[in-house]
Amino acid sequence: MKGVILAGGLGSRLYPLTFSTNKHLLPVFDEPMVFYPIKTLVQAGIKEVLIVTGGPHAGHFMRVLKNGKELGLKHLEFAYQENEGGIADALSLTEDFADGEPLMVILGDNTTDADIGPAVKNFKKGALIFLKEVPDPQRFGVPVFDPKHPRKIIAIEEKPRNPKSNYAVTGLYIYDNKVFKFIKKCKPSKRGELEITDVNNFYIQSGLMQWRKLRGYWSDAGTFRTLFLASQYWAKKKGVK
Repeated sequence: MKGVILAGGLGSRLYPLTFSTNKHLLPVFDEPMVFYPIKTLVQAGIKEVLIVTGGPHAGHFMRVLKNGKELGLKHLEFAYQENEGGIADALSLTEDFADGEPLMVILGDNTTDADIGPAVKNFKKGALIFLKEVPDPQRFGVPVFDPKHPRKIIAIEEKPRNPKSNYAVTGLYIYDNKVFKFIKKCKPSKRGELEITDVNNFYIQSGLMQWRKLRGYWSDAGTFRTLFLASQYWAKKKGVK
């Protein structure tokens, strides 16, 4: 299986920090943010990775990551998202890289110490999303469970005002090659973007969606608050008092 890190966008929620570089190169404690998803992939045995980036600071990634060897990668390449077209649009740029194989996809601002290796190893087909119970699910895509079959997801709602569960769809996904067919069926949302929630709902409607609870620590680092809290967690984990 190959890995994809989605690290585009302008990082406007982190202005003025992102005036000077891409959001995903900002430090989370003592390492650039993008190091964390790379290490998650490497730990799961994924050594071929494509990073989708964009915006005015895209070239900074090459200076920081070089060829990826220092982080344990065998192969690293980049794709450039020309517009702010959304997560699904960014993922559409990886079709040639996937070359028919499943993809482990991680949003570039996600940090976790969970071991996703078993899920990667046992994946066969369809899609697999990782869920985490959170205190503020309205910030995320939220799964709606079937009342008659509590482990079955019947839909995902994007940033609902009244979430139907306390689970967030984290920015970690595994997709088979049908993902590109489903992306082509997506229509721009009110934000003018192709939403990954729509892609996930196509998998649900096709009966091809699975989910796992993400064990361990997980947080995005895309706001000042979550960037601070993630840095605090990793400092403690690395033994800094």
